[in-house]
Amino acid sequence: MHLLIAAAGSGRRMGSQRNKLLLTLLSKPLLSWTLAAAEASQRISWIGIMGQPGDFADFRAIISDLGLVKPVELIPGGATRQESVYNGLQALPPNADRVLIHDGARCLATAELFDRSSEALLSCPGLIVAVPVKDTIKVVDESRIVRDTPDRRNLWAAQTPQGFEVKLLKQCHEQGRQKGWEVTDDAALFEKCGLAVQIVEGEETNLKVTTPVDLSVAEFILRGRFG
Repeated sequence: MHLLIAAAGSGRRMGSQRNKLLLTLLSKPLLSWTLAAAEASQRISWIGIMGQPGDFADFRAIISDLGLVKPVELIPGGATRQESVYNGLQALPPNADRVLIHDGARCLATAELFDRSSEALLSCPGLIVAVPVKDTIKVVDESRIVRDTPDRRNLWAAQTPQGFEVKLLKQCHEQGRQKGWEVTDDAALFEKCGLAVQIVEGEETNLKVTTPVDLSVAEFILRGRFG
């Protein structure tokens, strides 16, 4: 399995002037936790990291410190996540048939989750890792007036990794570029192209580190995980 890690974002909501994936969690950069899980995965054989070239020296230092055995390629990212993933797809090795795409900010994903997603992707064209929604969700209008309360039994909160057949996802990205679609994840491109996306149950601890509070929660989870 090939893995693309989106790591080109900024740290504005974290209150940082640098890439938030270079911030530390238990004395290790956030990116290192994702890379360690990818290295431990039994399925992943190749890793690509989409980032801003100005961060590549730091990325190389992280890769060196981890002593990764699996090949890692650094890929220039774009102005948006969508553009970064497009660049990542073009950089995949020619033999790549299926790919997992993971947000670097979800640094608590486990090797088991990568393996489970990889296994599921062998029998479907596209999938997303997600967890059932626990809260009651309200749909509101511009005035913040509630207009609908969807049945939460039908609601899932999307996470990453998301996985796809490479050929199909490339076609979806090309169509998205031609039609000017702007989406927040690759599954949305698949959906717009009329392709089925399967749900694979994720992990409650697979949170996205976006704010300082998230960083504190992530530290709490890791201390519980590793003692």
